[in-house]
Amino acid sequence: MGIPVMIIGKSGAGKSTSLRNFGEDELYLIKVLGKPLPFRKTFKSTFETDDYQAVAKALKKTPKEAIVIDDAGYLITNHFMNNHASAGKGNGVFTLYNEIGDRFWRLVEYVINDLPSEKIVYFMMHEDKNDAGDIKPKTIGKLLDEKVCLEGMFTIVLRCMTDNDKHVFRTKTTGADVTKAPIDMFEDEEMDNDLKLVDTAIREYYGLIKKQEEEAKREAKSAAKRAAASQPHKKERWKKTGKPVAKKTKERRDKAKSKKSVNNHKKK
Repeated sequence: MGIPVMIIGKSGAGKSTSLRNFGEDELYLIKVLGKPLPFRKTFKSTFETDDYQAVAKALKKTPKEAIVIDDAGYLITNHFMNNHASAGKGNGVFTLYNEIGDRFWRLVEYVINDLPSEKIVYFMMHEDKNDAGDIKPKTIGKLLDEKVCLEGMFTIVLRCMTDNDKHVFRTKTTGADVTKAPIDMFEDEEMDNDLKLVDTAIREYYGLIKKQEEEAKREAKSAAKRAAASQPHKKERWKKTGKPVAKKTKERRDKAKSKKSVNNHKKK
């Protein structure tokens, strides 16, 4: 069972910036819009698409365990913008909204039900304020919000905020937003907006760090066995190279030379 995590925030609040401390080969980045990152680093595993099926295949195929969909909200927006003109009016519009809600719901369900437990998928989304004044993920309006409560599908929803020119993650609700996390997963109500720290905290909470270490040890042991099996026996290696075979062989040769020298001396 994979773990979906929602990250919401205003434009410029630091959602994409939070990726900065992942190593270049640690993260799989799915770029929905294809816009450049707000820092110099590039990630070796990057894929650009706004197609739901392509996203699902990429999630399954990648060996990376930390995956970011940035900006996941544009999966919804792009689908709407590419199809609303042909949807017509009345039932056609309702059908389109149903399809949009269904596809996003299915993607989150796919993460939960079809991905292995060590894969954490971060859905980066813009935030919006509803009529009641509550902060929630931005969609494309009430018609979609009535179909599916996006944040309700996530156990972890963090909010990117700016506090005195410093970017932070909010880990606990203020009462006016949908921020949430399991009890004791994060020590503080606010933390540096470092997604690498968040990823580590989630893995430690669910015991995934131990699994990673055990798998790394097993892989190292298997690699050592494969390396040993691929090496020829010493005698075979000596035959192939024609070089002095070993210390013992050299010692025997030196001893034979010494004995021959002594015998020659005695004859004289």
